[in-house]
Order: sequence, then structure tokens, then C-alpha cells
Amino acid sequence: MEEMKLPAFREKQIRQAFFVGLADSWDEVTVLSKDLRDRLKTELIWSSVAEEKVSGNEQSGSIKAALRLVDGELIETVLIKHKDGRNTVCVSSQVGCPLACAFCATGKSGFRRNLTAEEIVDQILYFSRFLKKKGGKVTNIVYMGMGEPFLNYDEVMASIRILNDTEGYNLGARHFSISTCGIVPGIQKLANEKLQVNLALSMHAPTDKLRVQFMPVNKQYNLEQVLKTIDAYIAKTNRRVMIEYLLIDNVNDRAEDAEKLSELLAVRPLCYANLIPYNEIRSDTKVVAAGTNFSRSLRPNIKKFAAVLEKNKAKFTIRHSFGGSINAACGQLLGKRG
Repeated sequence: MEEMKLPAFREKQIRQAFFVGLADSWDEVTVLSKDLRDRLKTELIWSSVAEEKVSGNEQSGSIKAALRLVDGELIETVLIKHKDGRNTVCVSSQVGCPLACAFCATGKSGFRRNLTAEEIVDQILYFSRFLKKKGGKVTNIVYMGMGEPFLNYDEVMASIRILNDTEGYNLGARHFSISTCGIVPGIQKLANEKLQVNLALSMHAPTDKLRVQFMPVNKQYNLEQVLKTIDAYIAKTNRRVMIEYLLIDNVNDRAEDAEKLSELLAVRPLCYANLIPYNEIRSDTKVVAAGTNFSRSLRPNIKKFAAVLEKNKAKFTIRHSFGGSINAACGQLLGKRG
């Protein structure tokens, strides 16, 4: 818009049509003259999404969109519809992921490139337009899709600022959550941000010995470093931090693992655990593990794990699984159609 030297009031009209009116194309921005709309069509791409394919439905609670970007890359984003009326969009920050966590399909798919702030925002706008047609709106945004957000820090934060802008999309900062595998510099940067977004740590194991077996990032940033940084973040922000813990059968779901997790939580009253049953990757009726023979913790073991946390008065929740049947749940995003 700066290159086109549009008047400030025109830029405001466009911003309103784009982020508030949620128009589908330049043709719908009728507050502008037809000549200006035709000019904008040739000089400004309306959306970075060139093609989409949707799977799932509202009844299941999850809808996944495979979005083909203008350069041909494919990403996935998920809409989670909660029974209480909330609508959460789980967005991707990278095409693929370079961290190669053994339990994660995205990590096994390799890394292509970072997404731009516009490409991140367009994922939210895609589902915002979808919900608008049904009288709904996006209420929460979680950066828990494909990629590690803190390896694309600047673009992720730029996307949040765009969506938080009171003259545009106007979603409150506390409705954003960023999940990291423990990129220490990213956590440190976030502590200095004025935006009060939520932080989640994908920990998945209570010891370095166990964590390094399926999370290579632990070699660079071990648990002691990461938790020390989390402590500093909490001291500076006084904000809660969610500890994400994927429950994998006979890997990290033993009573001794629960005891060690309890110890870590006991000294961090502003941390709470989010227990996530492992999601297998499915192709039709066949289970396809993400490179390792992992499987979901058995229900009795999940209950035993939770019981240990409860006994030790650790704060935790057990996440209800959304989208497992369409490969839209935690760790299942592949960037492939279907």
C-alpha cells in the first residue's frame, strides 16, 4: 500500500474490509471505486492461499484445511470447535519442521521454509471467513501447527501484532498461545514483549535422558537450560506457562515419570501440565507411526499417571483429543492432502 501511495483513509477502508468485514475478494470491497479495485487486483495479492482442500466437519469438532500457497508449498491449519462456543485455530508457522521429533509427523516430513506473517495471518482469515458465513468467529489462536514458532520468531510476532491491531482484526493478546519445544532465545525474547500472549512448553519427558531419545532439540537446549529460562520468564511476566506432555505407551507414561514431572511442577506454581494422549498417524484404516513404533498410552495408564500428579497436588488437565480421525490432532500435521 505504501508503494501505491494510497491516502490514509483508503488504507483504513481496506484494512476494515479485510480484517473486519472479512471480504472474500477485492470485488467485495465496494467502498472502493471499481477502477481502484481493478488496480489493486493487479498490484496486491488478496491472499497467499491459492488453493485449499478441507477435511472433517463441524459435528466432529475439527476441520482441517490443506492450504496450497502461491509458490506451491502446502501447509495445514485446523479449526477446533469447542462445545462452549469457542473456536480455536491451530496455525502453522513453517512449511514442515527442522526439529525432527521422533513422535511428530511434521518433523518427519522435513523442513522447507519459514512462513511469512501474511501467510500465517491468511490461515486465520481463511477460517474467519468460513465461520462468518455461519454466524461465528475465531476466539483463540494457537501456534501449535506445523513448525517451531520460535525458529520463525519475527514473522510469528508480526502476525500476532497484525491480528491484535485494534483498528483491524482486534483479537486480544491473551487469546494467543505460542508452543515451543524449548528454544531458549525465543522464550527470552517473548519475556520482553509487551504483548501478553500465552506460552506453552512442549516438554514430553521429565528428564534429559528420556527427552533426548525422541527430541533432538534437547541436545542444544537441555531441560535444565529450558526450565531455568521458563523460571526467568515467569519471574518477569508473572504469567502461567502450560507444560505439554504427550503420553506415549511404555515410554514416558510410567509412575516414575509422573513423580518426576510432579517434582518439576511443585517448584513452579505458575506451571501446569496438559496431558495429551499420543495421536497415531492414520492412512485410511492403517496406523502409520511417525517413524517410530509409538502408540497411545492405555487408558488405565493415563489414569494412573494422572493419579500420581493429583496425589502430589500438581496442577494438570487431560486434553480432549480433537481431529485424530483426520490427522488433525497434535503431532499429525503432515502437509499432505487427505
